[in-house]
Amino acid sequence: MTQRLDDEHYPAYSIGRAAEMVGATPGFLRSLDEAKLLDPQRSGGGHRRYSRHELRLAARVRELLDHGTALDAACRIVVLEDQLDEARRTIADQRNG
Repeated sequence: MTQRLDDEHYPAYSIGRAAEMVGATPGFLRSLDEAKLLDPQRSGGGHRRYSRHELRLAARVRELLDHGTALDAACRIVVLEDQLDEARRTIADQRNG
C-alpha cells in the first residue's frame, strides 16, 4: 500500500477530485484526454482515474492557457517539458549509479 502512495503514476484520483485539485472542470480534463495529453486509467466501472503525474501535466496546461497559449500549443509544450524532465532524471541516474 505504501508503494502506491509513493507512485506518482498510480491512478488515485477520480475526475471530480482531479478537476478540483487542478482548479478546472471535469470537461477540461476530458478535453486533455481527447487531445491525447492524458490517458487516465479506468476503474472497474469505467470511470476515469488520474495520477499525480497527470495532474501536474493538467495544471501546467491550465497555467499556459491562463496566459493565452492555445490548447494545442500548451499540450505540445507540456509534452516537451515532460520529456526534458525525464531525460534529465535519466542522465542524473546514470551519473549517480
